[in-house]
Parts: sequence; structure tokens; C-alpha cells
Amino acid sequence: MSAGEITSTFDRAYRPTPIAIANRLGRLFRIGTGPITVDGVLADARGKAGLSDFGDDAFLEPLEILVDSINREAALHPVGRMIIRGRLVGVLVNKLVAQRTIEKHPEILDIPVEAPIVVAGLARTGTTMLHRLIAKDPSIRSLASWEAINPAPPTTRPPRKGKDPRYSQAAMAAKGLKYMSPGFFAIHPAEPDAPEEEVILLEQAFLTTTPEAMMNVPTYAKWLEEQDHVPAYQALRRMMQYLQWQRPGADKRVRWVLKTPHHQEYFDPLLQVFPKATIVHTHRDPLKTSASFFSMVTHLQMIFSDEVDPNRVANHWLDKIENMARRTMATRARVNDQGFVDVSYYDLIKDPMPEVARVYEAAGAALTPEARAAMEASRKVNKQHKYGKHKYSLADFGLTKDDVEPRIAEYRARFNVPYE
Repeated sequence: MSAGEITSTFDRAYRPTPIAIANRLGRLFRIGTGPITVDGVLADARGKAGLSDFGDDAFLEPLEILVDSINREAALHPVGRMIIRGRLVGVLVNKLVAQRTIEKHPEILDIPVEAPIVVAGLARTGTTMLHRLIAKDPSIRSLASWEAINPAPPTTRPPRKGKDPRYSQAAMAAKGLKYMSPGFFAIHPAEPDAPEEEVILLEQAFLTTTPEAMMNVPTYAKWLEEQDHVPAYQALRRMMQYLQWQRPGADKRVRWVLKTPHHQEYFDPLLQVFPKATIVHTHRDPLKTSASFFSMVTHLQMIFSDEVDPNRVANHWLDKIENMARRTMATRARVNDQGFVDVSYYDLIKDPMPEVARVYEAAGAALTPEARAAMEASRKVNKQHKYGKHKYSLADFGLTKDDVEPRIAEYRARFNVPYE
């Protein structure tokens, strides 16, 4: 697999030789093959953080369901199990540190979170481009990738000189991703200094679609769709306040830009917690975006498991795409489209700046000359296919247009989305 191109060929997962050897040894000596336990990850997190108070224990039920689903369904290889278990411990360590810091500084919860701009469309519809452009505005706060990897560091004091030490952590994580899946950046770049999706922060409540993107966890995924997600968005707002306290940005009343396709299933709870949000709903032909997204998720799951069925992945996420579209249309009907602004991928590709201006106008924000200049400079650096070209088709997943179109026909008609 080259770093410049990635195709949807899934006959055999790419494994660097050291990873393949580690997996063979792990299976031979039964290292990293046993079940993950909730008590184990809780104990490890407490030991690493030197703290014991997680605050509200509402996260325990979703954590238990997720861990059970991982153990029974995910079929992780030994190295994948080690990585996933480490991620769970890391989330819990951050939860402990954030709880301790907020207890010591209760004024954090008084910090206002101004009406965020929320970029949310089906995956592969230009959300990353638009998110990264808006994040270049000096007056806008976004979640940096280096923050997302460790939002609650042991110390909140700024570094004496140079970049925050978490930057090197994020750079190492990006190198690790490139090492385990060299072409993945052609699908979805994960640069340490770039804006990241806040879906990672929703892990604080363990109510997030991140696990089902990384693994086969259908039991958890089904349970997740049936839950009240207001607590997850309250946890997100709390972490935004905490991050704003760490790094205020332009001023203490800085405005955020958020972005993740996850929100489409949960616009109702998002608007309950952020009633003044401006939601930027991006659109592109789902026949094109679906295959691209199926490929991305399949390649991601293949990093952690040797037993990934691309057809299963596609069918699972096609169900979710239909559910996202259905729930989004229901929310928009309920609020009569108030607070939403529609952006076409095709207009973005042609010239994003008029679309950015429309977003700012809808959000009541000032698009300053300084912000425009920063965005234009970013466009010259962050060009499409910067890391290579991603090739894919529905046929790679045993699907045809006739399998997909009926599932998204109502969405296409509602938003007048053209065929590509």
C-alpha cells in the first residue's frame, strides 16, 4: 500500500512486520487475548491519574455495554486490543483529571459557551474543508488535534517555551496511524495541528459513535441509538468550558466551530444544550459519499482486527446513514429549519469563500479581512488529494445504486441533492 493512494481492496489487511510478529506472539503466549474488564480499566485509570473521583457515575452503564460488546463482537487482534484498551484508560484518566481540576476551579463552569457554529453533514460532504477554513479565523475557537488526544493534561500550566507538550503526543499518534495504515491520510488526514472532531470529547460520557467506527460493536451501536444523548452534550459543553479555560483564544467570549457527522442523529439533544447554535448542513450525492465512507471505516477497523467484513461494515453504516437522514429531517421539520444553513459540496469545491460568507451571515458573525486572509492562505496549503487519491466504489462492498438510492431518496428530494 502506498502513502499516495489507497484503494478499496480488502483481501488482506496491511500489517507492518513488527505488528504481525507481535500479534503472532500474543496469540501464541495468550498475551493481549483475554477480555477487557471494566474494573480493570477503572483501576488502571485511577492508578495512572493518582485520583479516584470520576464525578457522576452515569458513564458506567455505557462503558459496561461497550466493553461487553468489544469482548463478544469486535474480534480485535492482540495489538488492536492493547490499543483499544489503552484508549479506554486514557478517556478515564482525562475524566478523572478534568473532574479534579473543575472541583478546584468551579469558576470553569461559569464560562459562557457562545453560540457555536456546528458543521454537520453526511461524511465526505466537505465538512472537513469547511471546518478547517472557519477554524483559521483568529476569533474562532476549535478543538485542536493535539488537545483532543489529551484534553485534560496533568498540569494546566502553559509550557515555558515552544509548543504544548501534547503536540508531540499527537504527532506520535499520527505517525503511528501512518505506520499501521500508510494510505489512510488519503482518506482522512489527522494532522496534530489541525482541527479535530469533538466526537472524541463525547467519549467522556461513553455515548459516541467513535467505537462503532473503529470496531464491530453492533450491540453497543444499537443500544446507543436508543439512549438520551442530552447527558453526552452536557458533557461536551463542560469539556468546552474546561478547554476554553485552558486556552481562551481571542478573548474569554470566543466562539467555537464544531464538526462531526455524529451530530445528525442527535440534533435534538444538541439544540437542547446549545439552543443558539448555527448548524451548517452540508450536502453531496450519497451514492458517492457512502462508498467513500464505507472504505474509510473498513480501513480503520482493519487496523485493529484481522476479521473485518467490508460488506458487513457497509450494511451497518448504510443503516446509520438512513437513520441520520431520517432524524435530521425530523429535527428540521420540528424547528422549521430555524438555525440551519444548507451548503452544497459542489459550491464548496467551486469556491468555498462565498459559502463561508453565507455561514457567517447566518451565524451573525463578522467575516473580517484578517479571517479571510487566513482562510485564503490555508486553501493554498490544504488542497484536495494532498495525501494522495482515495479510490472506491459501491461494488467494493457488494452494493449497487439500487441498494442505496431507496434508502436516501427522501433526503435527496428534501434537499435537492444532485447526482454526481
